[in-house]
Amino acid sequence: MNEKLKVGILGATGMVGQRFIALLDNHPWYEVVTLAASPRSAGKTYAEAVGDRWKLDVPMPEAVKDLVVLNVNEVEKVAASVDFVFSAVDMTKDEIKAIEEAYAKTETPVVSNNSAHRWTADVPMVVPEINDDHFAIIEAQKERLGTTRGFIAVKPNCSIQSYTPALAAWAEFGPKEVVATTYQAISGAGKNFTDWPEMVGNIIPFIGGEEEKSEKEPLRVLGQVKDGTIELATSPVITTQCVRVPVLNGHTAAVFINFEKSVTKEELIVKLREFKGYPQVEELPSAPKQFIQYLEDDNRPQVSLDVDYERGMGVSIGRLREDHVYDFKFIGLSHNTIRGAAGGAVLCAETLTKKGFIKKK
Repeated sequence: MNEKLKVGILGATGMVGQRFIALLDNHPWYEVVTLAASPRSAGKTYAEAVGDRWKLDVPMPEAVKDLVVLNVNEVEKVAASVDFVFSAVDMTKDEIKAIEEAYAKTETPVVSNNSAHRWTADVPMVVPEINDDHFAIIEAQKERLGTTRGFIAVKPNCSIQSYTPALAAWAEFGPKEVVATTYQAISGAGKNFTDWPEMVGNIIPFIGGEEEKSEKEPLRVLGQVKDGTIELATSPVITTQCVRVPVLNGHTAAVFINFEKSVTKEELIVKLREFKGYPQVEELPSAPKQFIQYLEDDNRPQVSLDVDYERGMGVSIGRLREDHVYDFKFIGLSHNTIRGAAGGAVLCAETLTKKGFIKKK
């Protein structure tokens, strides 16, 4: 790319906004030129606005410290300075829907980490290795919005990243029933242990809205584009429980699965290791070279050893074995704020750029 695209981050002061900033530092295609947040942060430098609330284990990039934060509600002003935006705003669902559409209508593509538009019929919800073809429905969305280059694209919930890639890798064997329990890190709630000392040595067996997302969103990711909308996959049937655990980063899933077809453990492992998609074929900047790794050791994957696999963009699977009630069971692990949030959105943007949906204004 001859000239970097100018990027804005909406909701730049929150944890996911911070992760976007860290991941985009020295990105070969993109340059962060605009940071936007709530009115209380507007007018301050980014360093001043964040203060002591920088939550990542990497330092704040020097390139953003002196950027003056804009008011995210001043849509025209923010949009005028960028080629596209990432959205990580902290608002109500209706407010998020409205503001993301407002940005799209300024002819500014919006790549969102938020859940508000995940079930909007003509908004693609994409894991680029699995369903990059869903970006085709953007044309129907642009027709609805009355835009020529503005649109919204979203990535799915962080909790499904640890097991949905396996379902995609095993599609030819017909996954039909899935029981999954996810053990979710506190950063998924935008917190660390300083913010949430009650989580030390504790688990909470409920995360609002998470089980519904975990059961339904994989069916949209695994669905097909039809007549300008997404036709949901009819299988597998998925039931989940979601538990908050005292881990900073990394969502782990314990999964039981039944298949339509007979398959061996060895065949399943081969499919995991061979699985790749558009980002690997096109060698996109944020793409993991090996999307899914299979770990042979009985005590893997572990958060402390494996959460940063492929810079947090890969998925780790282990403990695949036959079960006496279901066909097989396994453990999955993904990094919730990298692959599951900001990193997944960056990879969506790279895919959209490569496909020509995002370009210079």
